Amino acid sequence: MKTKVYIDGQSGTTGLQIFDRISARQDLELLRIDEDKRHDLEERRKFLNAADIVFLCLPDDGAREAVSLIDNPSVRVIDASTAHRTDDSWVYGFPELSREQRDLIRNGKRIANPGCHATGFISIVAPLVKLGFLPEEYPVTCYSLTGYSGGGKRMIQDYEDNHRDGALDSPGIYGLSLKHKHIPEMMKLTGLQYAPVFIPVVDDYYKGMASTVALQNRLLRGIPSAAQICKALKDYYKDEHFVEVLDYDPNPGTVYANTNAGTNRLQIRVCGNDEQTSIIALFDNLGKGASGAAVQNMNIMLGLDETMGLE
Repeated sequence: MKTKVYIDGQSGTTGLQIFDRISARQDLELLRIDEDKRHDLEERRKFLNAADIVFLCLPDDGAREAVSLIDNPSVRVIDASTAHRTDDSWVYGFPELSREQRDLIRNGKRIANPGCHATGFISIVAPLVKLGFLPEEYPVTCYSLTGYSGGGKRMIQDYEDNHRDGALDSPGIYGLSLKHKHIPEMMKLTGLQYAPVFIPVVDDYYKGMASTVALQNRLLRGIPSAAQICKALKDYYKDEHFVEVLDYDPNPGTVYANTNAGTNRLQIRVCGNDEQTSIIALFDNLGKGASGAAVQNMNIMLGLDETMGLE
């Protein structure tokens, strides 16, 4: 019997990307609400309760509303919004964090898909805290470069308009209040005591992300070199398919943010020397940073090969 899947918010960027990744699969039955009824509460309720797996690709309030409409106890939910990422009753959908995290996802009924910027940050910082290199009170700084697709339909339209504002020809630094919506999950999943100084940057390319954390080695436990940090991260992720730590290179030249665009892969590159370390997570903000991660989580929940539909 095929698994019934419903995407609530199927016309948004993430919803469309999920659909593209699973529409050809023979093991799934996609439930499609009529376009003119996608805001009809009772029609949505019917679809939400008829599915085995529900993807929520909605604003936060819409995601909370959707969950409130589900009364079928067998329905399992993957929420791509920010609404439930720090909710203790939901499982955070980053399986590479640990074997225990993957087991929680496999057995979970409510999965909160990670934020795109948070994915890069957590992939770097969480292991370093867990391995004892990075003190929980360390004043972490991160800047994260993303393609404009991360801003959704309106931003995509702005960038692809033939008569667009000339300012969009250059990188745009935003989130300058230092209160970005991904910071709570960054702190919770890494165990940091203090919020990182986090600076997101959007630029004139469609998709791809480079999240960079810079460290002063003298402030780390054991004063490790960049090479030692690289080895520790390689060991941490050695059995993972989608997360790869590249060989240490103190000076790799130019690194491009769209390196892994179109994939569900996340590569970590460690640079630097004995005194300072720069760690960059390279991935697709629409792939491992959103829809690809959601499909990977679904595969795990269904007991399937987690690469299915993602290669």
